[in-house]
Amino acid sequence: MNPRLLLPLALLLASAPALPAVFTAGAAIADITPPKLPVLVNGGMLSRYLDKVRTPVQARALALGDGREQAVLVVVDSCMLPRQLLDEVKALAEKRTGIPRGRQLISATHTHSAPSSMGCLGTEPDADYIPFLRERLVEVIAAAQAARVPARIGFTKTNAADFTALRQWIRRPDRLAEDPFGNLSVRANMHAGRNWDDVTGESGPEDPDLSLISVQTREGKPLAVLANFSMHYFGDRDLSADYFGLFCKGLKARLAPDSNFVGLLSHGCSGDIYRVDYKVPAAERPNPTIEAYTDGLLDLAVKALAKVEYRDNVDLAMAEARLPMAYRVPDKQRLEWAQRVVAEMGDRTAKTQTEVYAREQLILHERQRTEVVVQALRVGDIGIATTPTETYAITGLKIKAASPLLKTMVIELANGGDGYIPPPEMHAWGGYNTWAARSAGLEVQAEPKITQAAIGLLETVSGAQRRPWHLSAGPATRSIAELQPAAYWRLNEFQGPLAADASPHGRTAAYLGGVAYHLDGPLADRFCAGEVNRAPHFVDGRLAAQLPGLKQDYSIALWIWNGMPDGARELSGWFYSRDVHHGLSAFGEHLGVDGKGRLLFQAGKASPVAGRSAVPRWTWQQVVLVRAADSVRVYLNGELEIETQAPRAGFPDLFFGGRSDHADNWEGRLDEIAVFERALTNAEIRPLARP
Repeated sequence: MNPRLLLPLALLLASAPALPAVFTAGAAIADITPPKLPVLVNGGMLSRYLDKVRTPVQARALALGDGREQAVLVVVDSCMLPRQLLDEVKALAEKRTGIPRGRQLISATHTHSAPSSMGCLGTEPDADYIPFLRERLVEVIAAAQAARVPARIGFTKTNAADFTALRQWIRRPDRLAEDPFGNLSVRANMHAGRNWDDVTGESGPEDPDLSLISVQTREGKPLAVLANFSMHYFGDRDLSADYFGLFCKGLKARLAPDSNFVGLLSHGCSGDIYRVDYKVPAAERPNPTIEAYTDGLLDLAVKALAKVEYRDNVDLAMAEARLPMAYRVPDKQRLEWAQRVVAEMGDRTAKTQTEVYAREQLILHERQRTEVVVQALRVGDIGIATTPTETYAITGLKIKAASPLLKTMVIELANGGDGYIPPPEMHAWGGYNTWAARSAGLEVQAEPKITQAAIGLLETVSGAQRRPWHLSAGPATRSIAELQPAAYWRLNEFQGPLAADASPHGRTAAYLGGVAYHLDGPLADRFCAGEVNRAPHFVDGRLAAQLPGLKQDYSIALWIWNGMPDGARELSGWFYSRDVHHGLSAFGEHLGVDGKGRLLFQAGKASPVAGRSAVPRWTWQQVVLVRAADSVRVYLNGELEIETQAPRAGFPDLFFGGRSDHADNWEGRLDEIAVFERALTNAEIRPLARP
């Protein structure tokens, strides 16, 4: 060829439009019910066998292609799947289908009534079941790939808040529970909310999104729906796929009964989630059957699917990261204790919680480190991120909020079963989700590492930068801004240590000690624009800020939510303090709630002055402190509650969620804290309480 033609030809090829993607999809189901019974079953503290089948357990696969790339997603009715087994499956499937290992996403539903394929706590993997499961998973991948036809795809989501709730609650500081190592260390644990007298509130937010990816033929015939929902499991008897299996079966019955349609329900981030809402009084809590619960969820799904808009010109991109991760191994003292307990057990299986955790210490000590797999898949403008762990709802919300793709779901327990990963701040609160074991043994920083890896992979597959997350501003937010605060902390953070200042002055505050983040705040319809207002729950922690030069006349407005029951202690807690750090001077000032639920104002070391009205537990109340020289006025919900005289506190340090000397800290939530460099008038205060 004439060399002079090479450059024009190259330019012509570079400017030519890319060939349109040929999107294809295929789905398949494999029965993975064990042929040999009884079978070991995961999901409990101790080992157990089941010998009856209530519903089949299945593996469901969805294979995708765009003419250049292939990917396959598999959802397996299993409590947890070990990475080593899945790596074997992926290698065999790649050899058989050509789909690269890094383009295969295999996750567990987390049913607690499926055969054991992974050793965890008191249960070992069922040796007879593993080879059968391995082969079935390879077969279902190959079958889904072979079933691919030209297709189109769409995404939708709906709010299913009535079907999910927090199961981890924060215990009162005087109601700690004992861990299996003999220590009173449990400050938060699962299902503690059953007894309201023991707890101060939930430890995190829920994720109410029921997300749905719908795949059809080019002609509009349903092929598959991949759903994602954050609810741990329902609970069923005998061998069962739990509500996950019923949901998939119900989707087919409702959408395409006489076809090869495949429904898949993947597990959203639900390590701290269950179906029972402990905020509802026990006598009023719904108690549906598993069938009724699933039917209600299906009603929402089918209604949402009717609104899906489909595209057929989509391409695929997938990325994977394998992260080295340390285990929290026992120190010398705990290791020696574990060795003594296991030696006394001999060859028998563990019969108590103490024996289970003693044995787990030896396993972690032997292993020391592991590797975890994180993935992201993009299908057109739809994103899927994965975690290999039992991931809390707040972590899924973090990933979705930062994802460059507005349509994103997060599948947990994918490509491995690496146990609970509480956010770092929650490790101090104990509970079995933190006790070192294969079920919760990863390093304290595992949650932020996995979260950032997932967000980074979403950036990779989308070619776009993560989104900064900001809570929207509603009319009440704008009203506070119009009063020109010296500092305004909305307290909507996903994590510490800093609380952003929403005023123009940049006076960032710092979270100190125990804090649970991103819970429901007050008046979402007034402080936000179509989303949930967010607030932190203080667990013997505080928020600290410095405002040097705060004038003689000033005001502080905030919303409080008291988690302590009346009479639990003489002082329910201090929620505002201006004084010296770690001390109590003669010139400080402090606001709190006494054991009867009344507001308290304390000047220096003098006896507190109490208000008249009770502050109901677990309700949002608005409080304003106004200082004009030595005059002090405290308002509750816009009405004057306390009026007294006290020397002005001139210290630059302000504390919220506890007193300056760290005594009787607040056990509850605070939100929308604003500081003004003047005494607010009655006309300005009342709208703050009724925005």
